[in-house]
Amino acid sequence: MLYVGWRMLVGNHSKFLGIVVGLTFAGLIMTQQPGVFVGLMTRTFGFITDVALPDIWVMDPEVQFIDDNKPLPSPTLYEVASIEGVSWAKPLFKGFVTARLPGGGFQNCNLIGVDSTTFIGAPAVLLQGHINDLHQSDSIIVNQEGALDKLATPPRHPGDPKTPLQIGQRLELNDHRAIVVGIAKTSRTFQSQPIIFTTFERAIQFSPPQRQTLTFILVKAKEGENLQTLCDRIHRQTGLSAYTKEQFKDLTIKYYLKYTGIPINFGISVLLGFLVGAAIAGQTFYNFTLENMRYFGVLKAMGISNKVLLFMIVSQALFVAFLGYGLGLGVTCLCALLTQDSMLAFRFPYSLMLFSLGGIFVISAFSAILSLRQVFKLDPAIVFRN
Repeated sequence: MLYVGWRMLVGNHSKFLGIVVGLTFAGLIMTQQPGVFVGLMTRTFGFITDVALPDIWVMDPEVQFIDDNKPLPSPTLYEVASIEGVSWAKPLFKGFVTARLPGGGFQNCNLIGVDSTTFIGAPAVLLQGHINDLHQSDSIIVNQEGALDKLATPPRHPGDPKTPLQIGQRLELNDHRAIVVGIAKTSRTFQSQPIIFTTFERAIQFSPPQRQTLTFILVKAKEGENLQTLCDRIHRQTGLSAYTKEQFKDLTIKYYLKYTGIPINFGISVLLGFLVGAAIAGQTFYNFTLENMRYFGVLKAMGISNKVLLFMIVSQALFVAFLGYGLGLGVTCLCALLTQDSMLAFRFPYSLMLFSLGGIFVISAFSAILSLRQVFKLDPAIVFRN
């Protein structure tokens, strides 16, 4: 019976292709769009991921996400460092600065000031230069994306490529000279602004004057110390918020989910893909069943039970479901490879594969149910009519 069902399914090439195309489109939308959404959410905490050494981030209680800069009093650093269970505590400056480019233009940048002794908070991967070069006067390190694009020198003639920012070139940060000593590889951030790294003290000089300059305190717990217990202890003794890396990532994601329209926009895209795929596949599969109703009547007249017909139609639905899902997944993976290391945010965890697979099966089940209702109500005597 499986062979009979297979021949019925592929006998009409246009109907078969229509079902597969509908499911492929639905599978593509239900994997590609959530993949972009997850990629965007990952970029919101990209800087937290890059700063790998600290176990705990300490900040003002009103901070809502990684780019919500609310400076702390400088003595707070020593207060946190003296708490039981803290191995070390290092300062981190995070703010914004306007850079004047070699070509005369201006560009807003993220300015990161790291501990000048240990360089904790500095990028882990340098494509050019060395981290110790930050000891040089007026030195800065720029991330690769910024050096290649927004901080690059504009072309002299239309159509010519930009000239990437090079080691030794100068920028002007808030009327202060800055010399590029390194190019770093960093995770892309949600705002996609260039990132400039320098020492904590130099970052304060580059940034506009302000009374408090300590943005975050990076804490390393002593070996064997429970991180949540240490976070609670820091909060009790200082009144500041203390989060593990994962908790700070979750806090950042929750902010973007709550206060931006990103989830709604992507949710609508996925829902439309599901509905369009369901409409195309469901209607085509239903029409396929109606066109083959006489053959189902012959099978019923031969004594084939509804249970066997159920197995046949479900097998047909499962076959086109796996085929459409596989094609949709393949197109998604191809798009991911073509856009790798581009501005497009894309991340494809295994859970998305299960999500899209479930959606495809729901569409296929819907299509099969529409067909089964007609087959079960079919009178075998139809084969004897003209």
